Order: sequence, then structure tokens, then C-alpha cells
Amino acid sequence: MPYFLLTLTVLFWAGNFVTARGIHAEFPPLTMSFMRWGLALLIILPLILPRILRKWPLIRQNLPILGVLSVLSVVCFNSFIYLGVQTTQATNATLMQSAVPIIILVFTSLFLGEAVVRRQWLGVFISLIGVLMLVAKGDPEVLMTLSFNTGDLWIIAAVLSWSAYSVMLRLKPVGLDGFTFFGVTVVIGVVVLFPFMLWEYLAGARPQWSPQTLSAIIYMAICPSILSYIFWNRGVAELGPAKAGLFIHLMPLFGLILSVIFLNEAVEPFHFIGMGLIFSGIYLAIITGRNHNDKKSSA
Repeated sequence: MPYFLLTLTVLFWAGNFVTARGIHAEFPPLTMSFMRWGLALLIILPLILPRILRKWPLIRQNLPILGVLSVLSVVCFNSFIYLGVQTTQATNATLMQSAVPIIILVFTSLFLGEAVVRRQWLGVFISLIGVLMLVAKGDPEVLMTLSFNTGDLWIIAAVLSWSAYSVMLRLKPVGLDGFTFFGVTVVIGVVVLFPFMLWEYLAGARPQWSPQTLSAIIYMAICPSILSYIFWNRGVAELGPAKAGLFIHLMPLFGLILSVIFLNEAVEPFHFIGMGLIFSGIYLAIITGRNHNDKKSSA
């Protein structure tokens, strides 16, 4: 069961990228983000409200860090993704997300002073070359002229935002259980997103409601938001974070398959080259680096 739940979790996450790309012409990105999390909040509110009220003194005491974590995850990460897929392929977006473990490694080294061996830095370099391959779409002239697709830059901003959130998660209040923490971040995120959605609406970017867009928003609110959170926690509890984390590497594969099936996106050679470089870097930086640290600690 945990293997099945973790696989579904990553499939739902990949589906979020593909769904957002599928309705990008009918649904403005900030409105999409607000509607997704607003509906998710309405669904979980009966369960989460009593928990928030019980833990309110602890929540109020830690409101600044909870606000930062919410902005980085619920607000920035998702909004940047939806802004990105306005002009870039869902395939590119999901492949670039696979660089998150590498960016987390860099952040923990730069800001937390954790030791990184030479082999890990080589992995970081190789993975970043893979990201550049995706951004440049295999064309070196794009790098020379710096004529990047703005959508790819938004996806990179999303990667940086989620990596910063992952590093800062260690600051989460200890006395706050996982589901209450999730609910608080959703509440804060919806409040912060509202004025941006309103600004987008007043600027003339209006959503076009249809059975397709409505079902897309419902899917976003339920599957990659609520169910993925529950399934992920269950999988981590049964298998441990290290083994569960390996399932995230399925997301580029799922994203590529879903993009081809539902969006008719073309898969180019540079996609495979970029994915190969990113995964080679992850192997050097994360897998072999972890083994090196385990041997060092046991010695």
C-alpha cells in the first residue's frame, strides 16, 4: 500500500503541471492558484478549524515563520508554476522540478554550513548543465544571447522557492502536527493570494468557466493538494523519508508521459539529454554523497 500511495502522489503532482498547462489559455495563473487552494481550504475547513482553534496560542506565537513557509510553498511555488506553464511546455516544467534535491543541497551548504564533498559539487554542476540544456532547448545560441523563455525562468523561480521552503521546514513549530500545519499554511496562502487574484481580475484577465476548467480546478484542489499530502505522509511514515524521497524522481517520467498523452507535446532529444544529466548529477550529489557520509560517520 505505501508504494502504491507514493506512486499516486507523484502521479498527482505531475498531473498538476499538465492540467495547468492544459487550461492556461482559459484560466489566468494567479486566479488558478487562488481557486485551487480556496477550494481545497473549503474541503478541509471542517476538519482543520477545530485543530487551529486548539493550537491557536502556538500558531500565533509562530505566525511569522508559518507565514514565510506558506508564502514560499502555497503562494510562490504554485503561482510560479502556473505562470511558467503559460509559455513553456509541461514537459520542461516537470523535468526542471527534478533539480530540487540539487538546489536543496546547495542551500544547506551555503546557508546552514553542511559539508559537501567534491563529488557532490560535481553532481551539482552536471545537474545544472542539464537544467540549462532544458532552458536552452538544446540550442547553445540561446545561452549565448540570453534569450530565455520567460516561462522557463518562472519554473526555475518555483524550483528555488520550493527548495528554500524544504530547507526552512526544520523551523516548523515542533508542537504543531502535520495536518494542522498544512491547514494553517493553506489558510495563510489563500489570504495572501486573494489580492493578487483580484488585481489580475481587475487588469482584465478573466477565467473562462467551462466543464473542462471546472473539472481541472476540482482535480487540482483534491488530488495534488489534499490527497497527495495524506498519501505522502502515510508513505513516509511506513517507509521512511529516504526511501519515500526516491519516488519524487518518478515525476519527470510521469510528466513526460502525461504531456504526450493529454497535451500532444513533442518530446525532443534535448529532453532526454537534460533528464539524463540531471539524474546523473542527482546520483553523484545525493546517492553517492549520502553513502560517503554514512561510511565517514561509521568510521
